[in-house]
Amino acid sequence: MQSHQAGDLEAAERQYREVLELRAAQPDAMHYLGVLCHQRARSDEGVRLIEAALKITPRHPDAHNNLGNIHKECGRLAAAERCYRKALECGAQHYNAQNNLAVVLEAQERVEEAFEAYAKLLRQAPKFAQGYYLMGRFLRNYAQSKEHVEQSVQCFRKAYELDRHNLRALESLGMSLYTLNRIKEAVQVYRDWLAREPDHPVPRHMLAACGGAQAPLRAADDYVRQVFDAFADSFDEQLLKNLGYRAPQVLADALGGMLTGAAGAFEVLDAGCGTGLCEPLLRPYARRLVGVDLSGGMIEKARLRGGYDELEVAELTGYLQAHPAAYDIVFSADTLEYFGELREVLEAAHAALRPGGWLAFTVEVAQGEDDRVDLAPSGRYQHTHCHVERALSSAGYSQVSIGTDTLRKEGGQPVAGWVVLAQRTAQG
Repeated sequence: MQSHQAGDLEAAERQYREVLELRAAQPDAMHYLGVLCHQRARSDEGVRLIEAALKITPRHPDAHNNLGNIHKECGRLAAAERCYRKALECGAQHYNAQNNLAVVLEAQERVEEAFEAYAKLLRQAPKFAQGYYLMGRFLRNYAQSKEHVEQSVQCFRKAYELDRHNLRALESLGMSLYTLNRIKEAVQVYRDWLAREPDHPVPRHMLAACGGAQAPLRAADDYVRQVFDAFADSFDEQLLKNLGYRAPQVLADALGGMLTGAAGAFEVLDAGCGTGLCEPLLRPYARRLVGVDLSGGMIEKARLRGGYDELEVAELTGYLQAHPAAYDIVFSADTLEYFGELREVLEAAHAALRPGGWLAFTVEVAQGEDDRVDLAPSGRYQHTHCHVERALSSAGYSQVSIGTDTLRKEGGQPVAGWVVLAQRTAQG
């Protein structure tokens, strides 16, 4: 267990198996080996091991909870719910299981039940910072009135009060304040944070996003890395909870209508792959599927999915520039919104494409007829149609399609995006 907790999974697996050689069916060894197998992208084996352990110790709430976590992370929400309810049956005060139950209820769009589950969690564990953070997100995502957003502010403040390392709570606090048009308060949150940690990239970027400083040309690498490394463990969970998240599917559907040729024939780059949510959408097209992301934490999660032929931690523009004419498809869902001016990264993608290859990406919509980029209070950039069109033209693309669709919901409201397809000419 010490090896496991230290992240030495290879040593931990060997040691768990040594325990099981000495004592076959030792339930704790099977349970924790099952968790480890899931971490090493062998989720089915992990399920079998934990289920075997539960036949020996059927009232072990931690084992039921961890089995639920595997099902949840594999997208089997109903199975996960059953496991969490069993964990609570065995240990009514198991607040991690209560937290996870609330998450999967929300992911199944059972909003009233999810709210009751979050409320019960806070009654059970009044000092659990993550519970307040999740309740704050729930209140803002499903806000029916201004009062719900105001309650989210209270939750985010409490979450940060209880856990000063919970940077997501501070970011979310600023966003809720901005949503309430309490812009000066949002700016002050980031100024106070920056005063305490003057070198921290998150408040530096978010202060600019809230209008308290000049916007950078693009999100700094240290900001993106910090945010997504910290977000890696809960990224898929948050997207499951954010029920309107649909950018990968929308973009994949648009791209599929343009492609000709045999299935599985293309060299594909998932540019800004995150935890690998796009992998099952891209794999049918790919002879070889590569993922690149600036966040090492995200790449490790993508590695667990086991569907990529290669994964690399790298800054996207530099990676594209270093791989000329390497790909038939460059696919980038919800990544280029961390870039302001798009020309440089689109030129790099053009160079990385083979003749006739396709670039597919989404960015958020900025309203207006002018060539403009705005840094929104979310920390993401928004681009006008004119800017996207001009950047593509300058980068040398030929056939271009720019459509609109809803990419996700934020604060309970739809976020509009440009769904962009652009082809490198077949001649070069």
